[in-house]
Amino acid sequence: MKFGRKHVADKREELTSRSAMFGKTAGVTALRIGFALMLAFFVCAACLVFGTVRGIIDDAPDISQVNIMPLGNASFIYDSEGNELQKLTGAEGNRVSISIDEIPIDMQHAIVAIEDARFYEHNGIDPSGILRAFVVGVGNGFHFTEGASTITQQLLKNNVFTDWMSETRLESFKRKLQEQYLAVELEKELTAQGENAKEVILENYLNTINLGSGCYGIQTAAQTYFGKDAKDLTLSECAVLAAIPQAPTRYNPINHPENNATRREKVLRNMKEQNYITEAEYQEALNDNVYDRIAMHTETQAESIPYSYFIDEVITQLISDLMTQKGYTEVQAKNVVYSGGLKIYTTQDSYIQSVLEEEFQNEENFPSNVQYGLDWAMTVEQADGETQNYSKEMLQLYFRNQDSTFDLLFDSKEEAQSYVDQYKASVVGEGDLIIGERINFTLQPQASMTIIDQQTGYVKAIVGGRGEKTASLTLNRATDSYSQPGSTFKILATYGPALDLGEITLSTVIEDEAYSYENGQPVRNSDGRYHGNVTVREAIVHSYNIPAVKTLTQITPAAGFEYLTKLGFTKLNAADDAIQPLAIGGMHNGVSNLELTAAYACIANGGKYNSPIFYTKVTDSKGNVLIDNTNRTSTQVFKSSTASLLTSVMEDVVERGTGTACQIPNMHVAGKTGTTNEYKDLVFSGFTPYYTATIWTAYDSHAAFPESNRDFHKRLWAKVMTRIHEGLPDVEFTMSSTVKEVTICTESGLLARSDCPSTKVEYYALADIPTERCKGHYVAPTPTPTPEATPTPTLEPTTAPTPIPSEDPSSEGGTESSGETDANLTPTPSPDDGTVDSGVSPSSEP
Repeated sequence: MKFGRKHVADKREELTSRSAMFGKTAGVTALRIGFALMLAFFVCAACLVFGTVRGIIDDAPDISQVNIMPLGNASFIYDSEGNELQKLTGAEGNRVSISIDEIPIDMQHAIVAIEDARFYEHNGIDPSGILRAFVVGVGNGFHFTEGASTITQQLLKNNVFTDWMSETRLESFKRKLQEQYLAVELEKELTAQGENAKEVILENYLNTINLGSGCYGIQTAAQTYFGKDAKDLTLSECAVLAAIPQAPTRYNPINHPENNATRREKVLRNMKEQNYITEAEYQEALNDNVYDRIAMHTETQAESIPYSYFIDEVITQLISDLMTQKGYTEVQAKNVVYSGGLKIYTTQDSYIQSVLEEEFQNEENFPSNVQYGLDWAMTVEQADGETQNYSKEMLQLYFRNQDSTFDLLFDSKEEAQSYVDQYKASVVGEGDLIIGERINFTLQPQASMTIIDQQTGYVKAIVGGRGEKTASLTLNRATDSYSQPGSTFKILATYGPALDLGEITLSTVIEDEAYSYENGQPVRNSDGRYHGNVTVREAIVHSYNIPAVKTLTQITPAAGFEYLTKLGFTKLNAADDAIQPLAIGGMHNGVSNLELTAAYACIANGGKYNSPIFYTKVTDSKGNVLIDNTNRTSTQVFKSSTASLLTSVMEDVVERGTGTACQIPNMHVAGKTGTTNEYKDLVFSGFTPYYTATIWTAYDSHAAFPESNRDFHKRLWAKVMTRIHEGLPDVEFTMSSTVKEVTICTESGLLARSDCPSTKVEYYALADIPTERCKGHYVAPTPTPTPEATPTPTLEPTTAPTPIPSEDPSSEGGTESSGETDANLTPTPSPDDGTVDSGVSPSSEP
């Protein structure tokens, strides 16, 4: 080894030489640069991550705009007395939100114990929970299955980030970051507002969660599984419900009680370990045979009952009103109705509705020869891949080619099914596949009825079909079916307008004679006869067609049509319907039962028309009024005098005319009958001092009623009205102060004198009272015919004949017979009800 001085010096020189120093410096510099680059990389990465996170957080919803309340709540419908009628729920709207004070403390503790043990300690996020989930995920090969979301985060996920079920991995990452940020901000914001943040969050969470069987929120689940309110739940029952949210299908206590029991035990064990319950309470709850109670309750629950016809119409009208008044789309309106937590206060009288439903389900009220209508459709995928649809109309056409009278009416369901089978056999070939078929059998004839309080326009009850209702939102014949109303329209389109315009009075005489429409088609009465001179009153009482057509022709169909437009008929068209047949109900599209009832209610209400109303008020989930239906105004369509005159004559219709079968005990009734050609529709619209009601009966296939079945609807109307008027005092209809009773001579139609042989009382509007008094009743004596002369014996030609005096008694008075006929000597008697000079008369016929 070289340790000499020279060697050491050489070595020192070598180490301190420029090249060596440069090499060393270069190494250090490279190391420093590498470190700096690495540091820069991490700084940049950190800045990038920070910027990304900051951007994601900045993109989060503003905490002041976040709504953590459940998005869907059940809506409720109430009757006129405030009694609950129906609960409406959407796909995720079967929820009834309640306050934290109504949620048992055991329920609160149970959900916290199983879902978020440190809920009362953290500030919205749980760092230890996040760390635990990360460690477990790494240990499972980076399969992160352990949840770390707090109750606050879950609430935000369900009510703010509602699209989480369809998000990508990147979107999921973004959402979770925003959840964590908002969870902290939410608790800070609630605390700053002076709220108990934990209670507010827990309340909304327990009102939000899916608890299986279509239940959302704790109140609905308590009612579904246990038949009680949430506030009455026991510890054991709370544990059952707390076990569900993690997997609502798997832990459903009805379908999978064993799975629920396993998780329920974990809930109770967690509660005990977290000191929410004692050992004794734990054991007691664990030993509770809660699942037997659940099974018994669900077995005894009534099957889902279809909505009534009244509820159907409330829903239909409310959706329409939300669209027209609030600007909602149809989808939005339906979502609000079914999931908006609305309270809908209706006009329904539940007793009257129950009477209607009972009587329309009672087969004794209908013809004994029950028939069935067929509603059928089928879709077939043919062997060549083409799809073909078939309908009842196609079936009818097929059999009509064999039998021209085939009308889709059958004596039994079996007979109807046999025709369906025959038709299917004829159209379904080898290799064809039936991919859809619908078949329903409907009792025939069908019927509908509407009852309205004429003072308000409030619909008190409605039925849209005969027999048991089997589905919700089905055909409502009282509101959805439009038909010709027959003679009920004589009052509304003809006599009402003519009286209102002062063109006629009830004593105006019209000649019931051969008469034709302007197109030459003859007008005929239902009995095929002419009745000579008849008053307007008698023409209405006996429902003669010709006087009605003559009257409308006099005032013009346009004038009658104008009145109808004010009475709420929606499908009339001036171009098609302002014609002479309108006088007796002839039109293109027809009217509905509801519309006709509202129009007659106008007469019962002194000529004031009220639109028919099914609900008075709707409030949202916070109690704010969404729609107020009580501020509608009435329209004066007829003068009060006209309404009184029409009421008077329609009382006669019921007392002695075509509506005698509609009399009800100890109650004043006024109304008008109506039938259409070949008796295809049978109608009666009438009213008492309390209610207005219309009954409408027809075959869905538009078949004609046999003669033996043309009055049952009147008896059914009377039966319903008798029941709903029980206990109500009989009062007379209010007579307008602008109407006066006048005694007239039935022969002259003028104001009666004391010596008039026959008089009657008639009602007149003050402006139409006759002013001329009867001039007396002189009757010329009837001349006595001159007897034939007695033959005189033949005398001699030289003897002149001797004249024989006449034996005519009139010669005694020195007056000889004038030779005029009796018809010229005796005045033509006036009709029994008298006449007036003005108005429609044979001399002024069109």
